[in-house]
Amino acid sequence: MAADRQVSTHIAYDELVALLRQVFLRHGCSETVASLLAQNMAGAERDGAHSHGIFRIKGNLASLDTGWVDGKAMPMLEDVAPGMQRADGRNGFSLPVLELAREPLMAKARANGIAMLSVRKAHHFSAVWPDIEPFAREGFLALAMINSMASVVPHGGHRKVYGTNPFGFAAPREGSDPLVFDQASSAMANGDVQIARREGRQLPPGTGVDRHGNPTTDPNAILDGGALLPFGGHKGSSIAMMMEIMGAALAGGDYSFEMDWSAYPGAATPHGGQTYILIDPQRGAVNSFADRLELLIAEIHDAGQSRLPGDRRYATRRKSLANGIAVDEAALEEIRALAVA
Repeated sequence: MAADRQVSTHIAYDELVALLRQVFLRHGCSETVASLLAQNMAGAERDGAHSHGIFRIKGNLASLDTGWVDGKAMPMLEDVAPGMQRADGRNGFSLPVLELAREPLMAKARANGIAMLSVRKAHHFSAVWPDIEPFAREGFLALAMINSMASVVPHGGHRKVYGTNPFGFAAPREGSDPLVFDQASSAMANGDVQIARREGRQLPPGTGVDRHGNPTTDPNAILDGGALLPFGGHKGSSIAMMMEIMGAALAGGDYSFEMDWSAYPGAATPHGGQTYILIDPQRGAVNSFADRLELLIAEIHDAGQSRLPGDRRYATRRKSLANGIAVDEAALEEIRALAVA
């Protein structure tokens, strides 16, 4: 998309959804899939998550246009145990899988106190927090474990094995927005490295290595044959390994290092696996979960941390819904052109 975000305009969330939906329809998505992708992408832009918003259009369309992903795929859901579901995305995006599984997964969690969904052969789309925030709003604790394409060197290693492999967590709050975070197990999300390259910025030390394994702060060197490092050394590396096991091995999907999209130029959607876990906190707590959570939050605030995970996103969301989403003017014109091309 456009090279900077300095000249911006404002667009209503519903208008951006409609434009993006038309773009995805014109690139081979079904009505259902186009709507889900558009809502997700516009939602990321609305909430200020620019690395997962319209910045990703080019890669997502390349995934569709080259045949790397099937925009009309109809996922299959299997009921394999009282507390477990298994899904096959059939080489489509992950969002239609979640849409299909959402109600039966919550029903299992209500009946059993806990439920798990594993997803294979589905391209994860966008950030992790949009996947799990809706479950927290329904009263569940939610966890998501995702593996992606190889871009991270294991601690002490010399070549890429892991993806950025994000982990997401959401907890319901009484009378307030849920506590929601997702974070890569790499030192930085791959999308943020791409944005730094686009904006000509250097990265913090410890972010990655070049193609020769030398430490670098140059996003070009990391993206052109180099690799990201795990956050926190061996600790982040262990979490990345867990995401491979939970995201790919358990779900029956590809490991990050098994993905080969060399025959699909420009494709950018990771064809890994995903595992989601829902917990009914009322079935786990012997006292009031809501009260205990608020006690923890009060203590965190009292200790000096003023902002909780998700607070900035919710504030940006409220501002965007009131005033429109701030979008780079040139990028918006590109979207409008794509919607009618």
